[in-house]
Amino acid sequence: MSDLRRIALSSGVELDVAVAGDPAAPAVLFLHGFPESHRTWRHQIAALSADYYCIAPDQRGYAGSSKPAAVADYGVDRLVADVIALADALAIDRFTLVAHDWGGAVGWAAALRHPDRVARLVIANAPHPLLFQRALIDDSAQRAASQYIRAFRDPAIEARVAEMGLGGFFDRSFAPHVDPARLTVADRADYLAEWGQPGALTGMLNWYRAAPIVVPAMDEVAARPAWIDAPFPVLEMPVLVVWGMRDRALLAAQLDGLDAVVRDLTVARIDAGHFVPWEAPEAVTAAMREWLA
Repeated sequence: MSDLRRIALSSGVELDVAVAGDPAAPAVLFLHGFPESHRTWRHQIAALSADYYCIAPDQRGYAGSSKPAAVADYGVDRLVADVIALADALAIDRFTLVAHDWGGAVGWAAALRHPDRVARLVIANAPHPLLFQRALIDDSAQRAASQYIRAFRDPAIEARVAEMGLGGFFDRSFAPHVDPARLTVADRADYLAEWGQPGALTGMLNWYRAAPIVVPAMDEVAARPAWIDAPFPVLEMPVLVVWGMRDRALLAAQLDGLDAVVRDLTVARIDAGHFVPWEAPEAVTAAMREWLA
């Protein structure tokens, strides 16, 4: 059973943080993605907290955590700073970082920038930044699957969501992408309560708006960013990539080429959709437990 705490960080925000396990045990820090919360990892935390010190924040912009107003407050520098500040606040030096979706984008960045702190990295359905940007330029299938990012960046989307209501947004934009057998009435109520917090919808969408990733329109002849063909740092720490192979937004081709940017790579392919941590919780937990051991 996790304990939800409010923790003020040196990075300037206060986060609601689920904490479970013995603080003397090896630390595992979990990052959720859009449009979720610490609940993404509830099954893994319940299973692993007997052996690990598990920490799972509601990241800035989400649920009850701080929701800074400016788009720039959701830049990757700020998001990575939150991770390090949270570890500092809990007196954790080195830790395993486990991250899904947008949390995974933060996870890749944190591992690249702070290899002294991130001892191991677990990524679930979150593409490596180099491979993803290349795919958005070169791979028409991934470009098509990512057009929703352009829609989420539209300044008018909050007004459209207000027209349809949060329940309508849930039913049209979220529910079609998840396993309905895993989505209970209580889950739906939890999501709507989190999204209904003042400023939460804009806070969540600001992650898309602040991200430097270039998502060209389908008919656009995209300029090729020079950095995607330049040398890129290789991660040296052990990395486990867990991928729900039925993900329709982040295609399985994102696994291709990972071995060129990760020295010590393990890949677990799982029969699930994008929200693999709770769509296939037993398989994800088993892959993590075996790899962590």
